[in-house]
Amino acid sequence: MTIIGWNGKLRSAEEAVIPVWDHGFLYGMTLFETMRTYNGRPYLLEHHLDRLHDACDDLGIILRVQSDEMFIHIRDVMHANGLNEAYIRLTVSAGEQGFGLPTDNYAHPIVMVLTKPLPPLPEELYKTGRPLQLLTTKRNSPESIIRYKSGHYMNNILAKRELMTYPSAKLGAEGLMLNEHGYVTEGIVSNVFAIVDNTLITPAIDTGILPGITRARVIELACAQGLTIKEDRFGWEMLLQAAEVFVTTSVQEIVPVTTLWSDANTEIKIGAGQIGAITQQLLAAYRRETACWLD
Repeated sequence: MTIIGWNGKLRSAEEAVIPVWDHGFLYGMTLFETMRTYNGRPYLLEHHLDRLHDACDDLGIILRVQSDEMFIHIRDVMHANGLNEAYIRLTVSAGEQGFGLPTDNYAHPIVMVLTKPLPPLPEELYKTGRPLQLLTTKRNSPESIIRYKSGHYMNNILAKRELMTYPSAKLGAEGLMLNEHGYVTEGIVSNVFAIVDNTLITPAIDTGILPGITRARVIELACAQGLTIKEDRFGWEMLLQAAEVFVTTSVQEIVPVTTLWSDANTEIKIGAGQIGAITQQLLAAYRRETACWLD
């Protein structure tokens, strides 16, 4: 039986039911954070909660979660499911506000913690990398000035359905979406980086990307190592000229991209088809930090 966290308590998945009048169900008013544990502790939990709280404030969802209390709750959910390490999804559904658009703040949101085992992450993935497939599905515009990590995932699901029609999907490809102006935005579940002329380049927030927690941490690590960093607008053609490309996610960390596939199934190799030196440097720094993660 799967156990989930439900407003700070443990419940079976069968017992946890969203009310029909909940605006998460009716109008997509949900937010979530995904993270993984190291040494049994959720990595960068406070940063995830800061992003969650900022989005709740903008949307009128009254919520404040203390990081120490949430850690204990996550630990309890993990242990109830027999997990020492876990993939974690923390979800907030706005709560009930009747039938129709809200006229007041959401005072009683539902907070859920879902856990599952970490997916297999073969070390070969971090040596030979994965393909990045250019999609025709465009990244939709953000809900506000900045994109929320919301449960409204239709755009990503359509992108995933398109990705599965390409041969690269069988090779473990991530899909890449451009915005309506033709600028690179992000992967279906990842942020994108490139090394061009010894500069670490990543799409600017105003391209419509999610400001990823791992993305921000990688930028900090790159600064600490003296790398030149640029957040900018650029197209697919610049990726084709890159010496290195990689993607970041909270669960998979830093994954090199070693081939770029266009929508016409044209495959372009990046570098020598192996993880590049700067990507390797950043991955090593990231793993040194997570290896001793206790706070």
